[in-house]
Amino acid sequence: MPTSDNPESAAAPITRFGLGTAAVGRPGYITLGRELDLPADRTAEAMRARTHALLDAAWAAGVRYFDTARSYGRAEEFVGQWLRARPEIADEVTIGSKWGYTYTADWRTSGVSAHEVKEHAVAVFDRQIRETREQLGSHLNVYLVHSVTPDSPALTDRALHERLAALAAEGVRVGLSTSGPAQAHTVRAALDLTVDGGPLFSAVQSTWNLLESSAGPALAEAHSAGWLVVVKEAMANGRLAGRNATGPGTAPLRAVAARLGATTDALALAAAAANPWADITLSGAATIAHLTSNLTAADLTLTPGIRTELAPLTESPETFWRTRSELPWA
Repeated sequence: MPTSDNPESAAAPITRFGLGTAAVGRPGYITLGRELDLPADRTAEAMRARTHALLDAAWAAGVRYFDTARSYGRAEEFVGQWLRARPEIADEVTIGSKWGYTYTADWRTSGVSAHEVKEHAVAVFDRQIRETREQLGSHLNVYLVHSVTPDSPALTDRALHERLAALAAEGVRVGLSTSGPAQAHTVRAALDLTVDGGPLFSAVQSTWNLLESSAGPALAEAHSAGWLVVVKEAMANGRLAGRNATGPGTAPLRAVAARLGATTDALALAAAAANPWADITLSGAATIAHLTSNLTAADLTLTPGIRTELAPLTESPETFWRTRSELPWA
């Protein structure tokens, strides 16, 4: 794989895949098998080095979309430092970040009552947009309200909407990320929001994977409205990775992957990217080996027949989100 030490050696852009930094901007997260992916030494310097190595590898492989958030520990800081050290490529990438959660774990993985606290208030936006700009500078292309659910004030607070509309007027694409079993309802409610007669939002980042596909029709509507649609958690926090996809329920995934000569993680990502409404599908890799495997999804073509074979993996939204809520931070 070429390296970004020589930007001219970078591969042609991979337009449908991006890299998220949730797993590497802080020492603890809910991805399965994290203890196998990261060293016991998870100091800020160690995680910074890991993040920069992943960003380098992703850039060299052709990735041009990078996702971060205020609540991902020091991820915005790491991404901003990486960009400043590589001014020759900084204008060729798209950077998305999110506000609305505050990181509260104080760089710990255990003994933490809450790793992050959600609040979609005007005061939080004012603070976090300032913090984001301190870390990313001018490299903020997409800014999302983090993890909106139907009861979020982000859908009803007109003062907040005015703030977001002002940011959009500066050229930043403003939107929301979604979570929970009512993602489709949230997306449709957001599609209806207007400020001064025009749509407020123009981007969404939602969970879609072979286990939880319920947001698909609403995301198709967002895409038709001209929104940027980004898929997160396409591997279901590691549940669709080969080392974890071992139960009888994932047999179709393993069977199709074996027949295609692909890894299960690449197949899961390819399935998400195959949706015609999906503009970007994020890899959440914590190692370069996993990133390399993830990005082979770009070489996979999924026929309608293959997608039908994979359909039995689907769970109810309630089951999926209940299972996700039980994953440990490690």
